[in-house]
Amino acid sequence: MMGIPQPAFYIFKCQQSAPAGMPKPSCVSQNNPESLQLFGYLTQVLMQKGIIGTVQPIQTSCLGRCQQGPVILVEPSHTMYVNLTKVKIDRIIEEHIIGGKVVTEYVIDESMWGEPIEPSRVAR
Repeated sequence: MMGIPQPAFYIFKCQQSAPAGMPKPSCVSQNNPESLQLFGYLTQVLMQKGIIGTVQPIQTSCLGRCQQGPVILVEPSHTMYVNLTKVKIDRIIEEHIIGGKVVTEYVIDESMWGEPIEPSRVAR
């Protein structure tokens, strides 16, 4: 019996929206109308390209990089893309997801991301 294949990629899209009047930036903002459409756009492009089954878009809350939003996190490559637009999403899908090459100019700056810390190093 054959199981359902797992996706090759998971794309986590921050959908955090700060309430109006809050000084904290957010990935979905009334002040940035395009940010309201990005998750739907991402999903639509994946469907149009016929890869929605092998690439799983996931809505998530805050990914902790609000100053660089809108953001997505692509796994398994552990790549965070920042300051997203529809144009950037198109290029990320073509070059990274389909082509296998990270779009480095859209990746979060190392000073804002850094290396992951293993839980075993900080567990009590």
